[in-house]
Amino acid sequence: MHTYDVANVGAGPAGLSAALYAARYCRSTIVLHDWASRAARIPLTHNVPGFDAGIAGPDLLALMTRHAEKFGATLVEAHVDLVAKADGYFTLVDVQGVKWAARSVILATGLKLNQIPLEGDVHEAAIAHGVLRYCPVCDAFEHKDSRIAVLGCDLSGAAEALVLSGYSRDVTLLPRRDVELTDAELGNLERAGISLITESVSRYEPTTNEMVLHFGSNNNPLAFDVLYPALGCRPRSRLAAQLGLPLDKLGKVAATAPFGTDVPGLFCAGDVVDGLDQISVAMGHGAVAATKAHNWLRERDGDTAEAVLDHGRGDGDE
Repeated sequence: MHTYDVANVGAGPAGLSAALYAARYCRSTIVLHDWASRAARIPLTHNVPGFDAGIAGPDLLALMTRHAEKFGATLVEAHVDLVAKADGYFTLVDVQGVKWAARSVILATGLKLNQIPLEGDVHEAAIAHGVLRYCPVCDAFEHKDSRIAVLGCDLSGAAEALVLSGYSRDVTLLPRRDVELTDAELGNLERAGISLITESVSRYEPTTNEMVLHFGSNNNPLAFDVLYPALGCRPRSRLAAQLGLPLDKLGKVAATAPFGTDVPGLFCAGDVVDGLDQISVAMGHGAVAATKAHNWLRERDGDTAEAVLDHGRGDGDE
């Protein structure tokens, strides 16, 4: 079995950025992925520097894939089910039992969103039409002065509604089940001009230009330009846990994981890491993780030459 210098798990912006850097460090690099990158679902993002007209998630991933492969990274479709380390080497096993070996590993496994109850094709069509969004940081600018609904009457939902109130004066907060806010938190919403509905949504009806919400005992549905569910997420951190990495209360690995972990040779990047879940952040994580992995491998091989600098000196990055 061939042993790679670097094995990346995940082919989103973090994993592909890491693959590019590792390959350009002349490291044998493999990317194992299951086509589950959250970026692949983005119809158009305006937060990627350099793409002022926006770029679709699949198009961005295709460009990044081509870039990484051009410099020697190998991409293989595989759902990695197990990662273990023994005798200084990592073994990665997919659900079919296929194995790979690597000297270092970068976990860029991302996260999954907790979604509203819609059929898969209906849900994705709502995202494509722009009436359903999950990330105010990504998309709020495009919904200035819109009729915005936020689902989730807990502290997270209230915080999201307050952020969105900076873009529109027409923001409504909806409970998923019960209102779980204190009087002080409710006061903050009132001062921000955010409306509060206390009855739970019974049915979601997305159209091509609005999200229509139905309520159990109310025969008068409400229509909004966009709905932002604030239902949290599930980091895909199971492989990190297998290797013994501690997880925070949200299930993410430490913010320092791109720089290294307590498991020698193991690095993490992207949305599985505690921090801001953004494409540009994930790309930076990937660059850091690959550079740290490269330097770690050099040290392991007894290379006494100066490690690759990562503080602004070199290759025109000043």
